[in-house]
Amino acid sequence: MNIFTDHFISNEQNLEFTKAAMMGPNAMRVAEELASRLDICDDMRILDLGCGMGLSTLFLAQKYGAQIFAADLWIPPSDNYERFKSYRIDGKAVPISVDATKGLPFANGYFDMLFSVDAYHYFGDTEEMLPSLIPLVKKGGYIAIAIPGLKYEFGGNVPEEMKPYWSNPEIARTIRSIDWWRELWSRAEGIEIISIREMDCCKRSWDEWLACPSPYAVEDIEMMEAEGGEYFNLVELIAKVK
Repeated sequence: MNIFTDHFISNEQNLEFTKAAMMGPNAMRVAEELASRLDICDDMRILDLGCGMGLSTLFLAQKYGAQIFAADLWIPPSDNYERFKSYRIDGKAVPISVDATKGLPFANGYFDMLFSVDAYHYFGDTEEMLPSLIPLVKKGGYIAIAIPGLKYEFGGNVPEEMKPYWSNPEIARTIRSIDWWRELWSRAEGIEIISIREMDCCKRSWDEWLACPSPYAVEDIEMMEAEGGEYFNLVELIAKVK
């Protein structure tokens, strides 16, 4: 399933690039599994929302040749532009700085697809966010999201081994279950939910992140050891715009 990613990181230079560009579970691997569930072609215009350092953008541009708008809040677009030039996708990838919570500077119906890996849970957990994004995608287009999640909602019964990490309000707010996301998305008008499921690449994507030199990855090692494969998953959300 991850033929592109496995081939890409088999090259030592690419592997080091990927490690340096990860900001969570390997976004290229997650993007490849998510994209395998979609029909993507080279004449599409895709918004890669929360692209981070561009691993998902690199995958979409190289694998499919689509036009990608690589939008992120935290990573300067000039930095991403240099990365895109180094992999010769700067003609296909437009780096841009956006804050999704404050509205996006695009015309309605501008995109064939909105694609987001390991980012949407930070800003998309409100009832208002999805309806604000739906108009940006043309009718018949898709919104495709992949995010870290839970196998079930903890509610007031956080497992003892997870309590030290659930004291972090951002983790407690953003890491939610498939059922939680299904209920939230079911309130939105103008879409047909196509898929909400656990993804297959969870362990590999997390293992690759934890092997990175990033101090954030090092901080996550203890949490993932405590979790022990019992609670976390990756959640896929795909909806078609009506």
